[in-house]
Amino acid sequence: MGMEGSHGKDPTHGNTKLKKARVDITFRTEALRWAMQSMLQHSSCQSFEIDRRYLIAMIKDLQSWPNFSTQMEIFFFEQQTEVIQTLQICFPDFKISYIPRAQNDIADSLAGTA
Repeated sequence: MGMEGSHGKDPTHGNTKLKKARVDITFRTEALRWAMQSMLQHSSCQSFEIDRRYLIAMIKDLQSWPNFSTQMEIFFFEQQTEVIQTLQICFPDFKISYIPRAQNDIADSLAGTA
């Protein structure tokens, strides 16, 4: 049983989308942090590719981060941002670029073995 608004739509639908977006941001940010830390230990890689344009924008301009509703979310994303900024310092020629998911065979392969 769900609540319905005046037009027959669930009024919490927007909240669900927002929560999913936050989970996606959390997952992608954590994955990028992990990749950067791994590269520092095992490779001289300076270039990273990701299939989310919004994350690239958020990394390049911290003001692009979305509004978060709880102090815990704000704290977590500030913490993640600081870690990524610190890691960027370790990569003098740091580059991050967009790669469409359909062209990212390596990520698909890794995801399939995880």
